[in-house]
Formats: sequence, structure tokens, C-alpha cells
Amino acid sequence: MLPLMSDTAIQTTGEVLERKGEILYRVRLMNGKIVLGHLSKPLTDAGAEFPEGAEVLLEMTPYDFDQARILSQA
Repeated sequence: MLPLMSDTAIQTTGEVLERKGEILYRVRLMNGKIVLGHLSKPLTDAGAEFPEGAEVLLEMTPYDFDQARILSQA
């Protein structure tokens, strides 16, 4: 029997490098990796925007380390 894989989301922080679209941002993680971050539904509904250099809280799945959901400003 195979062990169950965890579906628990990974939370980390990153720095906004640039805005790529209405809800898309290029974000640098603490380890230097650059990912594409998209606003969470509540932030999208609130019309949130983050300037370059802003520190944000991110959520990632353990299956895809190239994309992240932006949850809030850190």
C-alpha cells in the first residue's frame, strides 16, 4: 500500500517584482525562485493591487512550484 500524499498547501512570503496583468504578478520567493502569483478570489473582488517591492503572503500546492496564490500583504 502506498503512503498517502499530503495535499496541504505551502505558505511562504515573496516580493512583488512586477505586475503582469489585472490579477497576475511576478513574485520572487525567499529562496530566489521567481513564480507567477495570482490574486486570491477575495483580493480580486476587493480590487487589491500590490506595488513593486511589496511583501506578500503566498500559498502554493506541493505539486506546482511555478505558480502561487497571493493571499495578502505580509
